[in-house]
Amino acid sequence: MDIVVHEAQPDTAVLECSGRLNMVSAPAFREAVAQVVADGRARVVVELSGVEFMDSSGLGALVGSLKTARQAGGDLRIAAPSEQVQMVLQLSNIDKILRTYPDGDSAVTDW
Repeated sequence: MDIVVHEAQPDTAVLECSGRLNMVSAPAFREAVAQVVADGRARVVVELSGVEFMDSSGLGALVGSLKTARQAGGDLRIAAPSEQVQMVLQLSNIDKILRTYPDGDSAVTDW
């Protein structure tokens, strides 16, 4: 999985992810979110249009990262999930907890 971090605002980071969010890549994803939160950007947008596959480990990484962001006084939002990712979010009802946006810009401007 590739993760590119963009600073959208001084306290907001957009993580553009591509590849597979699974058992192998979930620890690196969690670390990336923890790092941007530690750097003072507790509002995190995770752009998932390039993620072609996500399993339960990836889902756990998203929920754990949401907790990390909220403990720092921020939040985590999902932007542009691929069809497979959207299906996993809906089947697990996590789409009720994690707010989903059509793109990263709309997730950032809604704060």
